[in-house]
Amino acid sequence: MEKKKSISPAERFFKIGIISWAIVIGIWALGALKYDEIFLPSPIETFTALKTIVKSGRLWADIVASLGRILKGWSLAIACAVPIGLVVGHFKHVRWLVEPILNLFRFVPAIALTSLFLMWFGVDDKSKVALIIYAAFFPILVNTIAGVVSTDKSLIEAASCMGAGRVRVFFTVIVPSAVPNIFTGVRLGLSSSIICVVAAEMLVGGDGLGYLIQSSKMYYKTAWAFAGIVTLALIGFIADRLLLFIGSKLLKHFGVKKT
Repeated sequence: MEKKKSISPAERFFKIGIISWAIVIGIWALGALKYDEIFLPSPIETFTALKTIVKSGRLWADIVASLGRILKGWSLAIACAVPIGLVVGHFKHVRWLVEPILNLFRFVPAIALTSLFLMWFGVDDKSKVALIIYAAFFPILVNTIAGVVSTDKSLIEAASCMGAGRVRVFFTVIVPSAVPNIFTGVRLGLSSSIICVVAAEMLVGGDGLGYLIQSSKMYYKTAWAFAGIVTLALIGFIADRLLLFIGSKLLKHFGVKKT
């Protein structure tokens, strides 16, 4: 049995990204020396603003509002895209019918549909959740279809030769083989959801991280906007790492690995 190659302390230090973050923060701090706080706040000024927003309680309320919309839209997108992708990927005639429409609409960004969704669903959370569903739907769908189509034909033939029917082959061979691609689509759908909810909140809304970033410029509190952006980046990073950790544990036998 092949032993796993051990990682040295120096390699581990590089891998966790401390040096990368130090370089980014250093460049940011140097750039902030040339400008005032309104144009480019320094990391210290941003951290001070972040503490102020946290103490006021506004940041937590905005995080909860944004996360609620993200989780609702993202989970609904998964529930819709995965079954449709499995069907479209498995039946080639359905794929021939759907792919032209798919290739048309997946290049239309969700932000371009904001006005229509506001008109159709109103200015409340329904329009924002609908935009998130649209944004997350296509990455999940495309990756699910790709996972089904790329299933090793020899595995299908082997299962069929052993007497497995079409339904059994589908659920015991095709679906498990597509899991890594589906998981990749789910991760991409999460990032699309975060991007979309912020864009929607910046255009219309009274809460959320997007609204915090947008409203900060009206009061010339650029440090607050940077605090919102940093918070958003941390939420996205933590959510992706957490999702990858859970996937690598629960779906390890399907080939999902922690990178």
